[in-house]
Amino acid sequence: MDDKILTAVDGVIQASNFLKTDTSLAFIKKAALMIADCFEKGGKIIIAGNGGSLCDAMHFAEEFTAFFREKRKALPAIVLSEAGHLTAVSNDTEYNYVFERGVEAFLKKGDIFIALTTSGNSLNLINAIKKAKILEGKTISFLGKTGGDTKGLSDLEIIVEGFKTSDRIQEAHMAMIHIIIEMVEYVLFEPQTILKKLTKSDFAKSL
Repeated sequence: MDDKILTAVDGVIQASNFLKTDTSLAFIKKAALMIADCFEKGGKIIIAGNGGSLCDAMHFAEEFTAFFREKRKALPAIVLSEAGHLTAVSNDTEYNYVFERGVEAFLKKGDIFIALTTSGNSLNLINAIKKAKILEGKTISFLGKTGGDTKGLSDLEIIVEGFKTSDRIQEAHMAMIHIIIEMVEYVLFEPQTILKKLTKSDFAKSL
Protein backbone atom coordinates (compact mmCIF):
# COMPACT_ATOMS: atom_id res chain seq x y z
CA MET A 1 0.00 0.00 0.00
CA ASP A 2 2.85 2.41 0.76
CA ASP A 3 4.03 2.25 -2.84
CA LYS A 4 0.52 2.95 -4.12
CA ILE A 5 0.22 5.96 -1.82
CA LEU A 6 3.53 7.34 -3.07
CA THR A 7 2.43 6.79 -6.66
CA ALA A 8 -0.79 8.68 -5.92
CA VAL A 9 1.16 11.53 -4.30
CA ASP A 10 3.40 11.70 -7.37
CA GLY A 11 0.24 12.04 -9.48
CA VAL A 12 -0.94 14.96 -7.35
CA ILE A 13 2.47 16.64 -7.77
CA GLN A 14 2.33 16.05 -11.52
CA ALA A 15 -1.12 17.68 -11.63
CA SER A 16 0.23 20.65 -9.68
CA ASN A 17 3.23 20.97 -11.97
CA PHE A 18 0.86 21.28 -14.93
CA LEU A 19 -0.05 24.71 -13.55
CA LYS A 20 3.51 25.92 -14.25
CA THR A 21 3.25 25.36 -18.00
CA ASP A 22 3.05 28.44 -20.24
CA THR A 23 -0.37 27.31 -21.48
CA SER A 24 -1.75 27.02 -17.95
CA LEU A 25 -0.27 30.32 -16.75
CA ALA A 26 -1.66 32.14 -19.79
CA PHE A 27 -5.09 30.60 -19.24
CA ILE A 28 -5.15 31.61 -15.57
CA LYS A 29 -4.25 35.21 -16.41
CA LYS A 30 -6.76 35.50 -19.25
CA ALA A 31 -9.56 33.85 -17.25
CA ALA A 32 -8.94 36.14 -14.25
CA LEU A 33 -8.96 39.27 -16.44
CA MET A 34 -12.05 38.09 -18.31
CA ILE A 35 -13.98 37.40 -15.10
CA ALA A 36 -12.80 40.61 -13.41
CA ASP A 37 -13.87 42.63 -16.46
CA CYS A 38 -17.28 40.94 -16.42
CA PHE A 39 -17.79 41.82 -12.74
CA GLU A 40 -16.49 45.35 -13.29
CA LYS A 41 -19.15 45.86 -15.99
CA GLY A 42 -21.98 44.57 -13.77
CA GLY A 43 -22.14 41.08 -15.24
CA LYS A 44 -22.16 37.66 -13.61
CA ILE A 45 -20.70 34.21 -14.14
CA ILE A 46 -22.70 31.00 -14.44
CA ILE A 47 -20.88 27.74 -13.74
CA ALA A 48 -21.81 24.10 -14.38
CA GLY A 49 -20.37 20.60 -14.25
CA ASN A 50 -21.33 16.99 -13.57
CA GLY A 51 -20.45 14.90 -10.52
CA GLY A 52 -17.15 15.98 -8.99
CA SER A 53 -16.98 18.84 -11.45
CA LEU A 54 -20.35 20.08 -10.18
CA CYS A 55 -18.84 20.12 -6.67
CA ASP A 56 -15.93 22.15 -8.07
CA ALA A 57 -18.42 24.49 -9.76
CA MET A 58 -20.22 25.00 -6.43
CA HIS A 59 -16.89 25.72 -4.75
CA PHE A 60 -15.99 28.18 -7.53
CA ALA A 61 -19.26 30.10 -7.11
CA GLU A 62 -19.29 30.28 -3.31
CA GLU A 63 -15.80 31.77 -3.18
CA PHE A 64 -17.19 34.74 -5.12
CA THR A 65 -20.57 35.12 -3.41
CA ALA A 66 -19.08 34.61 0.08
CA PHE A 67 -15.42 35.37 0.84
CA PHE A 68 -12.07 34.05 -0.33
CA ARG A 69 -9.04 35.54 1.42
CA GLU A 70 -10.19 39.02 2.30
CA LYS A 71 -13.52 40.60 3.19
CA ARG A 72 -14.98 42.42 0.19
CA LYS A 73 -18.31 42.88 -1.52
CA ALA A 74 -20.12 39.79 -2.80
CA LEU A 75 -19.56 39.01 -6.47
CA PRO A 76 -22.35 37.50 -8.64
CA ALA A 77 -21.72 33.83 -9.42
CA ILE A 78 -24.42 31.22 -10.03
CA VAL A 79 -23.90 27.46 -10.08
CA LEU A 80 -26.49 25.40 -11.98
CA SER A 81 -27.12 22.85 -9.24
CA GLU A 82 -30.68 23.42 -8.00
CA ALA A 83 -32.28 19.99 -7.62
CA GLY A 84 -35.78 21.06 -8.64
CA HIS A 85 -34.51 22.53 -11.89
CA LEU A 86 -32.23 19.58 -12.72
CA THR A 87 -34.90 16.96 -12.08
CA ALA A 88 -37.72 18.89 -13.77
CA VAL A 89 -35.78 19.43 -17.00
CA SER A 90 -34.47 15.85 -16.95
CA ASN A 91 -37.97 14.48 -16.40
CA ASP A 92 -39.70 16.68 -18.98
CA THR A 93 -37.02 16.48 -21.68
CA GLU A 94 -33.69 14.80 -20.94
CA TYR A 95 -30.54 15.46 -18.91
CA ASN A 96 -28.69 16.79 -21.94
CA TYR A 97 -30.65 20.05 -21.66
CA VAL A 98 -30.44 20.83 -17.93
CA PHE A 99 -27.62 23.37 -18.23
CA GLU A 100 -28.77 24.85 -21.53
CA ARG A 101 -32.11 25.65 -19.87
CA GLY A 102 -30.34 27.23 -16.90
CA VAL A 103 -28.23 29.38 -19.21
CA GLU A 104 -31.38 30.48 -21.05
CA ALA A 105 -32.94 31.48 -17.72
CA PHE A 106 -30.05 33.44 -16.24
CA LEU A 107 -27.45 34.51 -18.79
CA LYS A 108 -27.49 38.05 -20.16
CA LYS A 109 -25.31 39.55 -22.88
CA GLY A 110 -21.77 39.95 -21.57
CA ASP A 111 -22.12 37.36 -18.79
CA ILE A 112 -19.75 34.39 -18.71
CA PHE A 113 -20.71 30.70 -18.78
CA ILE A 114 -18.03 28.41 -17.34
CA ALA A 115 -18.06 24.66 -18.08
CA LEU A 116 -16.09 22.09 -16.09
CA THR A 117 -15.73 18.66 -17.69
CA THR A 118 -12.81 16.26 -17.40
CA SER A 119 -13.75 14.32 -20.55
CA GLY A 120 -14.96 17.23 -22.66
CA ASN A 121 -17.78 15.02 -23.90
CA SER A 122 -20.66 16.07 -21.64
CA LEU A 123 -23.46 16.91 -24.06
CA ASN A 124 -25.34 18.94 -21.44
CA LEU A 125 -22.34 21.28 -21.16
CA ILE A 126 -21.80 21.43 -24.92
CA ASN A 127 -25.44 22.45 -25.36
CA ALA A 128 -25.06 25.09 -22.65
CA ILE A 129 -21.93 26.58 -24.27
CA LYS A 130 -23.73 26.83 -27.60
CA LYS A 131 -26.74 28.48 -25.93
CA ALA A 132 -24.47 30.98 -24.14
CA LYS A 133 -22.90 31.99 -27.44
CA ILE A 134 -26.32 32.47 -29.04
CA LEU A 135 -27.23 34.76 -26.13
CA GLU A 136 -23.99 36.73 -26.68
CA GLY A 137 -22.34 35.56 -23.49
CA LYS A 138 -18.66 34.67 -23.18
CA THR A 139 -17.54 31.12 -22.46
CA ILE A 140 -14.70 29.44 -20.57
CA SER A 141 -14.06 25.68 -20.44
CA PHE A 142 -11.98 23.66 -17.98
CA LEU A 143 -11.28 20.39 -19.81
CA GLY A 144 -9.17 17.25 -19.49
CA LYS A 145 -7.68 14.38 -21.49
CA THR A 146 -7.98 15.39 -25.20
CA GLY A 147 -10.64 18.06 -24.65
CA GLY A 148 -13.26 15.85 -26.27
CA ASP A 149 -16.09 17.34 -28.29
CA THR A 150 -15.95 20.54 -26.21
CA LYS A 151 -12.47 21.39 -27.50
CA GLY A 152 -12.52 24.60 -29.52
CA LEU A 153 -16.09 25.61 -28.62
CA SER A 154 -15.36 28.22 -25.95
CA ASP A 155 -13.77 31.65 -26.11
CA LEU A 156 -11.14 30.44 -23.64
CA GLU A 157 -10.21 26.90 -22.61
CA ILE A 158 -7.64 24.83 -20.79
CA ILE A 159 -7.06 21.12 -21.42
CA VAL A 160 -5.33 19.25 -18.57
CA GLU A 161 -3.55 16.57 -20.56
CA GLY A 162 -1.59 13.50 -19.51
CA PHE A 163 -3.98 12.00 -16.93
CA LYS A 164 -6.23 8.99 -17.46
CA THR A 165 -8.48 9.59 -14.45
CA SER A 166 -10.75 12.48 -13.56
CA ASP A 167 -9.43 12.97 -10.02
CA ARG A 168 -6.02 14.30 -11.08
CA ILE A 169 -7.64 16.53 -13.71
CA GLN A 170 -10.08 17.92 -11.13
CA GLU A 171 -7.21 18.63 -8.75
CA ALA A 172 -5.53 20.74 -11.42
CA HIS A 173 -8.85 22.44 -12.22
CA MET A 174 -9.46 23.29 -8.55
CA ALA A 175 -5.98 24.69 -8.06
CA MET A 176 -6.43 26.89 -11.14
CA ILE A 177 -9.83 28.00 -9.85
CA HIS A 178 -8.36 29.12 -6.54
CA ILE A 179 -5.57 31.07 -8.26
CA ILE A 180 -8.06 32.68 -10.67
CA ILE A 181 -10.21 33.80 -7.73
CA GLU A 182 -7.14 35.22 -5.99
CA MET A 183 -6.20 37.14 -9.14
CA VAL A 184 -9.75 38.45 -9.64
CA GLU A 185 -9.69 39.84 -6.10
CA TYR A 186 -6.27 41.37 -6.77
CA VAL A 187 -7.45 43.04 -9.97
CA LEU A 188 -10.70 44.36 -8.53
CA PHE A 189 -9.80 45.28 -4.98
CA GLU A 190 -6.07 45.96 -4.68
CA PRO A 191 -5.14 49.63 -5.24
CA GLN A 192 -3.35 50.51 -8.49
CA THR A 193 -3.88 47.08 -10.05
CA ILE A 194 -3.98 45.91 -13.63
CA LEU A 195 -7.61 46.50 -14.57
CA LYS A 196 -7.57 50.10 -13.33
CA LYS A 197 -4.55 50.87 -15.52
CA LEU A 198 -5.67 49.12 -18.70
CA THR A 199 -7.39 50.96 -21.50
CA LYS A 200 -10.10 49.07 -23.36
CA SER A 201 -7.74 48.34 -26.24
CA ASP A 202 -5.02 47.13 -23.88
CA PHE A 203 -7.50 44.84 -22.17
CA ALA A 204 -8.65 43.40 -25.49
CA LYS A 205 -5.02 42.66 -26.42
CA SER A 206 -4.45 40.88 -23.12
CA LEU A 207 -7.20 38.40 -24.04
